[in-house]
Amino acid sequence: MAGSRTSRSTGTTRATGTARTSRPPLQRVTRRPPVPRPPRDNPVRRLHTRVRKAWDRPLTAYYVILGGSSLIIVLGLVMVYSASQIKALQLSLPGSYFFQKQFLAAAIGSGLLFAASRMPVRLHRALAYPILAVSVALMALVQVPGIGVAVNGNQNWISIGGPFQLQPSEFGKLALVLWGADLLARKQDKRLLTQWKHMLVPLVPVAFMLLGLIMLGGDMGTAIILTAILFGLLWLAGAPTRLFTGVLAVAVLIGVLLIKTSPNRMARLACLGATDPGPNDSCWQAVHGIYALASGGLLGSGLGASVEKWGQLPEAHTDFIFAVTGEELGLAGTLSVLALFAALGYAGIRVAGRTEDPFVRYAAGGVTTWITAQAVINIGAVLGLLPIAGVPLPLFSYGGSALLPTMFAIGLLIAFARQDPAARAALAMRQPRFGRKRAGGPRGPGRWKTMRRRASAARSSGER
Repeated sequence: MAGSRTSRSTGTTRATGTARTSRPPLQRVTRRPPVPRPPRDNPVRRLHTRVRKAWDRPLTAYYVILGGSSLIIVLGLVMVYSASQIKALQLSLPGSYFFQKQFLAAAIGSGLLFAASRMPVRLHRALAYPILAVSVALMALVQVPGIGVAVNGNQNWISIGGPFQLQPSEFGKLALVLWGADLLARKQDKRLLTQWKHMLVPLVPVAFMLLGLIMLGGDMGTAIILTAILFGLLWLAGAPTRLFTGVLAVAVLIGVLLIKTSPNRMARLACLGATDPGPNDSCWQAVHGIYALASGGLLGSGLGASVEKWGQLPEAHTDFIFAVTGEELGLAGTLSVLALFAALGYAGIRVAGRTEDPFVRYAAGGVTTWITAQAVINIGAVLGLLPIAGVPLPLFSYGGSALLPTMFAIGLLIAFARQDPAARAALAMRQPRFGRKRAGGPRGPGRWKTMRRRASAARSSGER
């Protein structure tokens, strides 16, 4: 009995102890998900995002083409004045003689640029055949004795009175671009470009006719630019690789024959990478172009302080103006010129890539190929990477015959950039700074309704 009591009391004690010391069951606490930390502010990424958004705006190509070409022309006028002073004084002319002629050509070219930028596309297409006919006629007149004028061994000029001369082959570039673009656009509308004969004929025969007229005067550099324009048009038209390679092989074969048969061209080819004038000073111009670039350093010797332009560097204000730019403005100046041409070329590619009009695509691509190829050939010759071809730096070197058609071509690009639907809507939203006040006042309901209508039109046209 005692044992049972003891066991009962012990059991009771255990039960009581257990009841007293037991704790309520723990409840599982739900943890909150960790709050993600904001990404660190990367200034490079932020700058890249801003630049990308700015480049995707509808009017970016329009402003880049207009602003870039204007800066190149203005800087070119400054460098023409600096590089041509000594040459003018050596010829017993005023120091600003060449600058005045270039400024006059730039003023006339500005009118052509403005007119071309305001012309509708159908008017550009209508001008293609007249420009081609006039260019062919003028290039034929160059070979007529008494009319054609030879300069530096090349008979590619026509005297138009007084000190002014005209080089018709420069207008042949513009003629090939406009006529070739119109021809390919009409054949694409009729779905004929899938046949190789329609892609080549009559584009290639007419281009070879222009090349033949140019080579009669011995201008190999302009012929190279025209060949580049032809291949650019064929590439934009979607020429098959075999067809493209075949035409390229024929062009290279003709070029090799023309170089082999000319001692002057062979001598220029031998000056690639030369660091010494060589026997009989055959590489004098190429070497002194390198000397001018090397002496410029990072920031240059100062505007007007070039040494090479004092008779050491031939053609300092025309074909080798880039060398004088490097000597006076240094690496910073030359890189600025390269950046402007790169921006201009990229904007032209954007215009050609975003349009749905085949004529605009071919014409914009042809103009971009023309300016880019000519800039590469000129700068490559100054750097000693390419043979000296005798082509000016577009929009930059001295020469009105080269400046006028190039500025008209820039007007074409500006007109094409304005034709984009989003660009037209963005231009329409711009308010005139000066004009009559509306009845609602500057902040009245009349202006607000007008802005709403324009904004809705911009959204419907695809503007971001």
